[in-house]
Amino acid sequence: MQPTLLVLAAGMGSRYGGLKQMDPMGPNGETVLDYSVFDAIRAGFGRVVFIIREDFADAFRDGVGSRFANRIQVDYAFQRLDDLPAGFSVPVGRVKPWGTAHAVRAARELIDEPFAVINADDFYGADAYQRAADFLKNITPDDGPSHYAMVGYPLVNTLSDHGDVNRGICSRDASGLLTSVEEYVKIEREADGIVRGNALDGSRNPIADETPVSMNFWAFSSGFMHDLEIEFTRFLTEHGTAEKSECYIPTVVDSLIRAGRADCKVLDTSSLWFGVTYPDDKPHVVTSIAALIAAGDYPQQLA
Repeated sequence: MQPTLLVLAAGMGSRYGGLKQMDPMGPNGETVLDYSVFDAIRAGFGRVVFIIREDFADAFRDGVGSRFANRIQVDYAFQRLDDLPAGFSVPVGRVKPWGTAHAVRAARELIDEPFAVINADDFYGADAYQRAADFLKNITPDDGPSHYAMVGYPLVNTLSDHGDVNRGICSRDASGLLTSVEEYVKIEREADGIVRGNALDGSRNPIADETPVSMNFWAFSSGFMHDLEIEFTRFLTEHGTAEKSECYIPTVVDSLIRAGRADCKVLDTSSLWFGVTYPDDKPHVVTSIAALIAAGDYPQQLA
């Protein structure tokens, strides 16, 4: 069975200032998503599911999804604020959805096979897709702990020169299995040259340049949806009345690892990562894609 690629594309890109998922980056108007799906197809993924918002569904289908309809099966799922487990409701004053874990959950009725999760606006590189696909194609049925994987990048290769970023800070054991992942926000290199970020407890801590980080490229067995439902329900029980609380994929994975219900392999990749968080990041992405084309890693025009 070919794995599925689940693309988180519901965000409006508030820091970027628009729908960056549709912003052209390649020489012929290609978006970062065009390259992501191109890499996924040649790595052996058989379907792509876009998680989007209903209010820009038509524009997204016409501007992005239609590009792939003749090359790979394309499906859509909608992340809705009120899509919650039974017994829970949206608190007064809340206007934003519940984070990346909630976005993945939106596809629960569509996923019955191993799948990978990526951000729509991140360029992960061909090797990253190949490593994720190889893991998913060889995954064994869950017998005991579930088996997951994460593509890891050194933190220093994922910073922006134009503002702070959020990252899942990872630790792993000698066998390459993830031991913990903690979401850090407002990560940036400060005036003294040290990179620091805020942990979820509010403390601001130094982070070594070579620390492996999650760029939200995950590989899951189909059983993850069951685990996610349990963890998301727990999150709502503890934090569901807060106006701005969010449930992150790294937090869910970390909880499952700590409970002994899953293990997660860190997949090192030779691919370069780059993304567009701020408008000033775009020239770097455009230049980087042009260099990859010149090196022969991508055709001048995607098929």
